[in-house]
Amino acid sequence: MASEVWTSVLSLTGVALGGGLTALSQRATQRSADRAEERRLRAATGEARRAEQLQAIKEFIACAQAAERAAYRRPDAWGEDAGWNASAGADMTALWVAERHLVLLCPPDLHAAVQAYGRALNQAVWREIGDTEVNEHLDERKAAFMSASRAALSALSGQAP
Repeated sequence: MASEVWTSVLSLTGVALGGGLTALSQRATQRSADRAEERRLRAATGEARRAEQLQAIKEFIACAQAAERAAYRRPDAWGEDAGWNASAGADMTALWVAERHLVLLCPPDLHAAVQAYGRALNQAVWREIGDTEVNEHLDERKAAFMSASRAALSALSGQAP
């Protein structure tokens, strides 16, 4: 009878030990799966944010090009062309809206370059640049904006600019 009891106790101990090891193994597997899912979600969120910022930068560039075209098309005599004035005003409004999107979506490192380029475009459109050529006035700020944009997008993707 004593051997039957020991057999039962050892069998029960084996079942309990096996069950405990199985539970620990399942818990470790579940934690590993949870961590992998969390990493996947972080990566997906980061990529979505990068795509959103890239779209905002593209929109700003398109608006900047429209403003630059307006600066080049500006009539020599102020107030001479009411159609140009309305078109240029619309182009500048679109530029300022796109600039605000960038300020909302992109890192602060980009803000100063965006604002400087926007102000330079505004000055070029409304001829607050004196005798300076439009491209001379814009080139440095445009290059700074493009460089800052590349750096901001590279930082999001984890790459060096």
